[in-house]
Amino acid sequence: MKKIAILGSTGSIGTQTLDIIEENPDRYQAAVLTCGNNIELLGKQIEKHRPSLAVVMNESDAASMRKKYPHTEVLFGMEGLMTAAAETDCDIVLNSLMGMLGLAPTYYAIKAGKDIALANKETLVAGGELIMDAVDDQKVRLLPVDSEHSAIFQALQGNEQKDINRIILTASGGPFRGYTIDQLEHVTSSQALKHPNWKMGAKITIDSATMMNKGLEVIEARWLFNIPPDTIEVTVHPQSIIHSMVEYVDHSIIAQLGVPDMRIPISYALSYPKRLDNPYESVDFTKTGTLTFETPDYNTFECLTLAYEAVREGGSYPVVLNAANEVLVQQFLEDRISFLDIQNTIKKVIEKHEPEYHLNLETILEIDRNVRGDLTL
Repeated sequence: MKKIAILGSTGSIGTQTLDIIEENPDRYQAAVLTCGNNIELLGKQIEKHRPSLAVVMNESDAASMRKKYPHTEVLFGMEGLMTAAAETDCDIVLNSLMGMLGLAPTYYAIKAGKDIALANKETLVAGGELIMDAVDDQKVRLLPVDSEHSAIFQALQGNEQKDINRIILTASGGPFRGYTIDQLEHVTSSQALKHPNWKMGAKITIDSATMMNKGLEVIEARWLFNIPPDTIEVTVHPQSIIHSMVEYVDHSIIAQLGVPDMRIPISYALSYPKRLDNPYESVDFTKTGTLTFETPDYNTFECLTLAYEAVREGGSYPVVLNAANEVLVQQFLEDRISFLDIQNTIKKVIEKHEPEYHLNLETILEIDRNVRGDLTL
C-alpha cells in the first residue's frame, strides 16, 4: 500500500488523483490532504478517504475542522504545509499546488527523502538548479505529472537520457491559436478560460492562452532532463493527441500519444515503473482523423519568447518571469489589465532586472516577493 500526500487535493490535479486512488484502493491510500480555502470539498474528501492529516490555510478553518473530523489531525498555514510535505510517513508527495507556493514544500520533502510527483511547474521554473541538486543529493525520484513532461519521461525509458538530439514539446495553441496582435487587443478573461482540449485550473488555462504555459514547460524540461534549452523545440499540435516527442541522434523520434486526460500521466507517476490497468478512454485513430503541426507564432505570443530568453540567461531571470506572470495573470482574471498587458509588462520587468546566480531557497523567495511587491503597488 503506497501512502500519498496530495498537496492541493481540491484542485483539478488533486481531485483527479483521488479518482485514481478510489479506483485502486488496494494500491494507494490518500494519507495527507491539503487545500487553501475550499473547505467544503476538503471536508467531503476527509469523510471519504479518512486521511491521517489535513492542512488548510486559515487557523479558524482548522479549528472548526478539528471538531468536525476528530479522526484526522488538522494543521494550517505554511507550517502545516511543510509538515504535510516532509514530516509524515508518506511514500510519495504529489505536489499540485498553484504557483510559487509549491517550491518550499517540494524542497523540504526532497530533503526529507520523499519521492515527488510534480504537477507544480513553478518549482522547477524558479528553483530548477536548487531542486535538481537536492534530488541528486538525496537520491529520490522526481516524477513528472504534466502531460508533456510525462510523455518525454516515457519516451526516454530505456535510453538513460543518452543520444538525445532534441525534445519536441507539443502545444495545443490554446483558445487564441491563429489570432493576430490586433485580435488579441480585446479578448476577455472568459474567452481565455475556454480551453479547446483540456480541463484545467484558471491560472494554467490563461497561461495556455498566452503560451506562457509552454514557456514554463521549456524551462521545466531543461531541468528535469538536464538538456540545453536550445535543444527543446515547441510545436503547435491542436489535437493534443501527441503529448510530446524525443528525437535521438539517429533522427528516430519516439512519441507518447493518448487522449487529453490528466489521469493518465498522474497514474504513471504514482505507479512508476509499472503501469496501471485503468478504465480510461483509448485513442481511436479512425475517429481522430488528421494530426496537424504548426510553428508557434513567437512574435504574437511573446511570452514563449520571453521564457526562452529567461532560461538561456539563467540565474534569477526565470524567477522574475514566473513571479511577474503570476501577478499579471491574476490581474487579468480580475479584469484589471488587458490580455496583452501580461506579456508587455513581463518584458519590461525582465529588462529592468539585475540578475543573480546560484540561488538558495531564501534568495529565490526574496526575489519573488520583490517582483510581486513592485507589481501590486
